[in-house]
Amino acid sequence: MKFTLKDYIVMAMMASLGIAVKVIVVPLAHMITGPLFIPGGVVAGGIYMAFLVLANAIVKKRGACTIVALIQGIVVTISGTIGSHGAASILTYSLPGIAVDLALILFRVKDYGLVCCFISGIIANMIGSFAVNMAIFNLSLVPLLLSLVTSALSGGLGGILAYYIANSINHIFDEKSKGTFVEIPKE
Repeated sequence: MKFTLKDYIVMAMMASLGIAVKVIVVPLAHMITGPLFIPGGVVAGGIYMAFLVLANAIVKKRGACTIVALIQGIVVTISGTIGSHGAASILTYSLPGIAVDLALILFRVKDYGLVCCFISGIIANMIGSFAVNMAIFNLSLVPLLLSLVTSALSGGLGGILAYYIANSINHIFDEKSKGTFVEIPKE
């Protein structure tokens, strides 16, 4: 499937929003997770990984998650924003998008419903947490397992959030395409 201009705009917006939200949410999450010796991105990841899932649920084309994740990885690496791990950022940001797209291809998903978004959120956040752990933190087994369980819960909740937002956005796009929106006459 080819991507349309609308698809590229949506993917660019989701990549940008994911980075912007991460800058705000991660420091807040560190206040909760710091005393527990859990990386803040594990909890915050549910929120900013939701933008990968959201892009997929709006665009509904294979490869959308990978494109959004690659954009994020490149922008974070170049700009050095919060969450940058240098050149490793390209890998740690890209792997969640690639993993979600591969899972959708493997299971031949055609309906981006609630369960799909929930599982996509889990996959994205767990792979992201695991990748950052391997590249940066090198946690021992018990903290790593605790991080992965926490990231699954957070990612699943982010996937649910993405589903409901995507439903609202898709409903607006559907209504607009039907011509039921009231347009202001031009004078």
